[in-house]
Amino acid sequence: MPTSRPRRVALPLAAAALLVPVATACTSSGSSGGSGGDQRLKVAMAFPPAQAMSPYGDDAVTLSRLAVVEGLTRLDRNGEAQPALAASWKRDGDRAWEFTVREGAVFQDGTKLDAAAVVRSLTAAQKASPKPRVLSDTTLTATAEGADTVRITTKDADPLLPQRLANPSLSVLSAAAYKGTGANPAGHATGPFTLAEVNGAVSATLERNDTYWGARAKAPGVDVKFVADGTARANALRTKDVDVAEYVPISQASLLGDGLVHEFPSARTNGLSLNTERGVFADPAMRAAAREAIDSEALVDGVYEGRADTAQGLLGPGVPWAAELRTAPTGRAKAAAPAEVAKTKEIVLATYTNRPELPEVATVVQQQLEKRGFTVKQVVRDYAQMEADALAGKYDAFIQARNTLLDTADPVSYLASDFTCDGSFNITQLCAKPVDTAVDKAASLADTDARHRAEMTAEAAILGSDALVPLVHERFVQGYDDTRVRGVALDPMERTLITADTRVG
Repeated sequence: MPTSRPRRVALPLAAAALLVPVATACTSSGSSGGSGGDQRLKVAMAFPPAQAMSPYGDDAVTLSRLAVVEGLTRLDRNGEAQPALAASWKRDGDRAWEFTVREGAVFQDGTKLDAAAVVRSLTAAQKASPKPRVLSDTTLTATAEGADTVRITTKDADPLLPQRLANPSLSVLSAAAYKGTGANPAGHATGPFTLAEVNGAVSATLERNDTYWGARAKAPGVDVKFVADGTARANALRTKDVDVAEYVPISQASLLGDGLVHEFPSARTNGLSLNTERGVFADPAMRAAAREAIDSEALVDGVYEGRADTAQGLLGPGVPWAAELRTAPTGRAKAAAPAEVAKTKEIVLATYTNRPELPEVATVVQQQLEKRGFTVKQVVRDYAQMEADALAGKYDAFIQARNTLLDTADPVSYLASDFTCDGSFNITQLCAKPVDTAVDKAASLADTDARHRAEMTAEAAILGSDALVPLVHERFVQGYDDTRVRGVALDPMERTLITADTRVG
């Protein structure tokens, strides 16, 4: 395993009290006291902005879930690319594609969508630092060929490019979004709702975009609260303080009842990331000992009350083809004996509060590791306060919930961003040539079945390193009253939640 690699830059955190008023292209702000489709939606989100609503980090997913941003394509339920801001596309050889920009679409600030705008946005994403995870395993070059045609070439053959372009980090924004540093989506995107105001990590206001190219939003606006505490989100739903609460805690699901709780399968795996670069877990034998200490069934039964699946690998039941193609991990080290483990220094085990089960998972994992002989100290905080340190490798172990299909609806981007030497979300700090080689091979394959087999070969190499110990495969629980709230999207890939069709009544 190489000991040197390019220096990673942590993602910037949002200021706690940033107030961002924006002039919008909307003409209707609605009211909170209406009925039916005239009523504003009230939504509780689990994660406050971590990068000041930058489209280049996890905030892009929040923007997508709130129907603010769009890319050239979107994904259907099978993970296939469908038209969005591109009306059509075609492949031209191994490394080039041509996309025809949708006619008549405009940005929320009133400027026209054209090929030049698409090129500007994709070029800015490619140059962003750190690079968006979806671009971890590829390089894009976009050029305009006339007013409505964009030609995109990739460094290597990229059969997943149409799916990749549906990623929220590759959203298309107007020229005004790029004044100064970074990219500001507020008032400069194309979705059915415009981001009108962000009150730091507390709240956000969305207004209906009446110039939207598609079906007009049925709700006049969305009032968003960022509520990291899961019990508080559930209570807000119970008291009708909000209409929709994302990620209802398992502990609250049975208390809310079936009418307010909607459970569905996910592609999310909760894992224990071990720091392979420094500290106790730089030793493969210690990582193997940690893996042997983990009891997934105890977590499913004790923490998740049966609303999760025992860990089978990096890819769980939400990736239906994975189980039949899975192969045994390769190259695993022999686990250190408990007596050797007991000689090691204290390890720092970290996780975040935004997913309410994770602190309880951390407590159980701590007990399991201590039973094996490790001395463990816990650190539990809001995710926004931890991401930079996790990416910088400042924890020995980090428990996170990761959607393995979030980036391209195919796990190859997840494998590249989280486990390769140049991966932009590599919390494990893993840098191993067999893993990089296996991931590169998977990324190069156009045939779906062949790519899936290669991805499982890469999974076997990653699991063999014990850089990440799978804990459980989550099921999602979203909260809303199905007798009064319509059109909430239950998306296993977590790209959508609020849509143009979401409304009260």
